[in-house]
Amino acid sequence: MDLFSDESDNEMYEIGVFDSGGIVDTENRRLYNRINYRSEFSNSEFKYRFRLNKTSVDELLLKITPSLKVISSRNKGISPLHQLLLTLRFYALGTMLLSVADFIGVSKASASRIVHHVSRAIADLYPQYVKILSNTQNAFREIAGFPRILGAIDCTHVPIQSPDSNIGEEFRNRKGIFSMNVQGVCNADLLFMNVVARWPGSAHDATIFNNSTPTMQCEEGLFGNRWLIGDSAYPCTSYLLTPLLNPTSVAENRYNEAHIKTRNTIERCFGVWKRRFPILSLKIRVAMQTTQAIIIATSVLHNTCRLNNIRDVDPEVAMPQESGDITYAEGIGQKNHSVRQQLINNYFSV
Repeated sequence: MDLFSDESDNEMYEIGVFDSGGIVDTENRRLYNRINYRSEFSNSEFKYRFRLNKTSVDELLLKITPSLKVISSRNKGISPLHQLLLTLRFYALGTMLLSVADFIGVSKASASRIVHHVSRAIADLYPQYVKILSNTQNAFREIAGFPRILGAIDCTHVPIQSPDSNIGEEFRNRKGIFSMNVQGVCNADLLFMNVVARWPGSAHDATIFNNSTPTMQCEEGLFGNRWLIGDSAYPCTSYLLTPLLNPTSVAENRYNEAHIKTRNTIERCFGVWKRRFPILSLKIRVAMQTTQAIIIATSVLHNTCRLNNIRDVDPEVAMPQESGDITYAEGIGQKNHSVRQQLINNYFSV
């Protein structure tokens, strides 16, 4: 099978509806026209609809094809290319599965299976694309003069449908919306370096951080004397710097101003990520395992787009804005405020 075939002939096939006796109901037979969108659209039209350009899709397809299930061509099997394009279209629209199923030319049940399998296959590429980088401090320092920054950290809520009646309330956040609370760490170029997508919406940002891999790595000293930078939802520690809630001196105000400008990178990163893949801002209506795979998969695709200089695109759907309300955790880790004060005295008092 040619994964990247540019053949102009589109596949046309029928799906019959079977009754309980296994007889085809010819009156309800549907005719699908499976279009080769790779050859149908120009580069700009293709990127607008699928968020990646054709070259990036080809490269991604080579990596995930071994993980995809393909039915024999005798039964009009869905090619790896069509499976990937259906999934990308679902990410780009955040709409009902039936809409993207009709767009590609498959049934709704097939679309559901495809989104699950392709999302898992892309999410498996996470270690290749989302990882802690070593050369981050210089780019961060150019933003506002903040020294030795490893990355900016924050959490964002991804709306979902209620998982089930037994655990659903765990996913209801403080605004009364069912969501996943997703942690992200990025560098100054808006590349994700860590994404955690396994906590319900009711979980506090500090709880997620304290149980995440970056915390363990920082406590083991794997990043030397570099810091993470986060908002006041996090405790101030020897490796995570938060803003002062009540600055009193000129140096402390300078610190807060530099902190805000530097920390803004993670908020921008979330904004670009959600704007490129609106499914993250709209309610995801799939199973929990698929939801988690979608969040990780889109973080991989976000980094792919940043690394390949694929420009951001305007969303095809209006997205709700997330409020910046913060639940403060300033009282935690008081003994480590001396690290922050020393930084203020050394770098911001001049």
